[in-house]
Amino acid sequence: MGTENSYRQRKQMMWGLVLIAVGVAFLLDRMDVLDIATLWHYWPLLLVVAGVNQTIGYPSAREFTSGLWTVFIGLWLFAVFEGLLGLTFRNSWPLFILMWGLQLVLEPVIARRFASNKEKDHV
Repeated sequence: MGTENSYRQRKQMMWGLVLIAVGVAFLLDRMDVLDIATLWHYWPLLLVVAGVNQTIGYPSAREFTSGLWTVFIGLWLFAVFEGLLGLTFRNSWPLFILMWGLQLVLEPVIARRFASNKEKDHV
């Protein structure tokens, strides 16, 4: 029970820090110190933060896998929007097949690693 409480507290603290950062950004925008439009193209990185938040602490195997997918989608969207490595929506869809294959390969390892948290998967 103690590990579950600490996991919940860490998740709450992570979301609190994200809200504080977003609030500070909007406040600085309203005060004309920062132009929020220049930061808007970084929004996929919020998905990365959400995914990392799902993987820290003592998650179940399902939460951990879901967190990895969220991190992947956030990084993929950021790379596509920024044009990193020449990625576009049209030419980068095979990355999802690669990620799916990687998930299938890692699934037994993840399930074994999080076997102690298996009861949370069935809730």
